[in-house]
Amino acid sequence: MGERKGQNKYYPPDFNPEKHGSLNRYHNSHPLRERARKLSQGILVIRFEMPYNIWCDGCKNHIGMGVRYNAEKKKVGNYYTTPIYRFRMKCHLCVNYIEMQTDPANCDYVIVSGASRKEERWDMEDNEQVLTTEHEKKEKLETDAMFRLEHGEADRSTLKKALPTLSHIQEAQNAWKDDFALNSMLRRHFREKKKAMQEEEEKDQALQAKANLAIPLVPESEDDRRLAALLRLHTLDSYEDKQKLKRTEIIHRSWFPSAQGPSASSSKASTVLKKLCQGRRPPPSTTGTVGDLGIVRRRSQEVPESPQCAADSPLSAEPRGPPGANQDRPQETAESTRNCRNQALPLGSSQEDLLRPSNPSASLVADYSDSESE
Repeated sequence: MGERKGQNKYYPPDFNPEKHGSLNRYHNSHPLRERARKLSQGILVIRFEMPYNIWCDGCKNHIGMGVRYNAEKKKVGNYYTTPIYRFRMKCHLCVNYIEMQTDPANCDYVIVSGASRKEERWDMEDNEQVLTTEHEKKEKLETDAMFRLEHGEADRSTLKKALPTLSHIQEAQNAWKDDFALNSMLRRHFREKKKAMQEEEEKDQALQAKANLAIPLVPESEDDRRLAALLRLHTLDSYEDKQKLKRTEIIHRSWFPSAQGPSASSSKASTVLKKLCQGRRPPPSTTGTVGDLGIVRRRSQEVPESPQCAADSPLSAEPRGPPGANQDRPQETAESTRNCRNQALPLGSSQEDLLRPSNPSASLVADYSDSESE
């Protein structure tokens, strides 16, 4: 190792080992370099680690245990033959300096200035811990037999009180004694839990893909199941159901327009026609055909004709001749037909009276005697 270190150093031509001894003496420098810049004052710069939690008096910030600083180490005294060292360091959060020194009597560190300790200490006797035997007490146990007997009785009574707690601790430690079995059990439990988590994740991914969701799903609880059981989801009506509903609405809709129409005359006419349809009754005779608006259509034989109309009518009295015979008298045929219709009306009535009957329940009679289809 020495040869390897020596090869990495530069030895000048005027270097004499007998005269200089080492390269540090040749360069008039200390081996610790900057750490020994105050060595003439008895101060050495070291890396100091904070022994416990403290509060800085300058910035009032908390400094945790284990934080490291470049501290100036200086010897300030002795505890018997043990030296007492003081450490001075600058806070990394402010310009305040913290000074601490060792306490060999209590095996601790004491804050001199610049900070306050965060109290996390406890009394070993109150905490029922094993106390260290002091030097005077140890000498008395070795020389005084009566004191040794009393001390032994006190230790045995303390043991009887602590025996249940000790047995419980021992049982707990025995349960964890077999490391291999415990490790196998934990790994098996972890595998089962991991498998269940993977199955649950696959179900969630399938549900998200089915419902086209992009939000993460949380595990369901008993309250969620109870709330979901109270809900009933109904699907929307299909196209066929909508068409059936529309047809039913059209069938039960009124044939007549509402009274709130654009024209008053049309609304009045529709009201009259509606009343006629609702109030009319079918006629007792079955010789005619009743229409939707209460108009009775009769055949030509049912309409009473006068002797003059019967004599003048070419359809009822005279047989039909050749097609060219009736073309010479078109005006006579029209006039005779008009006269027959006027004579067929009752006395004191006209065609307008028949179209506007005084009795709403009366049916209108239409004569189609001149129709060729009959």
